[in-house]
Order: sequence, then C-alpha cells, then structure tokens
Amino acid sequence: MAKSRDAFRTISEVSEWLGTPAHVLRFWESRFSQIKPVKRAGGRRYYRPRDMRLLGGIKRLLHDDGITIKGVQKILREKGVKHVAALCREPLDGAPADTAGPDTAAPDTAQVPEPAAEPIRFEVPPAAEAAPEAAPAPEPRAEAPPPPVAEIDAATRDARILALYQRLQALRDRVRASMEAG
Repeated sequence: MAKSRDAFRTISEVSEWLGTPAHVLRFWESRFSQIKPVKRAGGRRYYRPRDMRLLGGIKRLLHDDGITIKGVQKILREKGVKHVAALCREPLDGAPADTAGPDTAAPDTAQVPEPAAEPIRFEVPPAAEAAPEAAPAPEPRAEAPPPPVAEIDAATRDARILALYQRLQALRDRVRASMEAG
C-alpha cells in the first residue's frame, strides 16, 4: 500500500525519490537552515512534503542549473522557500506526474529564463586554426576561480567557450603530432 501525499518520509525514501544519496541530503541540511525535517528519538529524520519539495528545488538549482551552494542560499534569502520549492520537478508519491496541484506546483515561467532561441556560433580566428610549432606551458593560475556560468554575461561566457575550444583544438593537434611522431 502506497503512502499518501501528506505522509512523512524517511531519509532513505526521500533519497530514493530524488535519486540523491542520503549523505548528500544530510550535507544539504547542514548548509541550508530552511531544511528542517522532524527528528524523533535516536535522531531519525522524517521529511514532510514541504521539506521534500524544498529539497527537490535545491537539487534542481544545484545539479540542473549549476548554481553554487552560496548562490542557492542567496536565492533562498531573496526569493524565499516557496520560490525554491516551486522549482521541484519530481511529483510527490501518489500524485500523477502530469498534474500540477499545490504539491506539484510548476515553476513560474516568468521567473525562469528561457533558453536562447539562437544556437551559439563560434568563429575561430585564422591565427587559432594554425597548429602551433611548440605549445607553451600553461601558466599557473593564482587568481580566484571564475564565477559560475549562471552569474556571467553572455559575451564573457562566449569568450570563455571560444578560448576553451581553441585550447582543445591545440591539445588535439599536439596529440595527433605525437602519435604520428611515435
């Protein structure tokens, strides 16, 4: 017999529902004060439906959208728990996957950016097409890591992608040359 939508779930049930290991859920609980499962004797956790929706929204932001933990914390502070919970894609048990009721609310499309209609096109400058004689050693990076892709503008993102594409082409050419030589 299946549990009702309003039933509390154990961490193993929530883990299976989200496809996320239990230790990750416990880690998220330590990083997001908004996740507050009921704890019974012995420290056993029981998650309410609202906890499950919040976890589903957090998973989407972290795994699907590539936002950092600090970024998700900022979204929770600025937009609130209801906004993040509404991003949950997984339907709660007992609910048909295609219905959007109060427990399976679809995200507000006005708040979710649409993907670009135009595909990104890359133009490789002629200098980048020529294989270098000897590739210089990569410089050690002492700077801070770049911000996540979601936090940069399109021009910067495209420039980084182009630079990465060019580095991959140079690496491919070096591998081919070493294979032909050896």
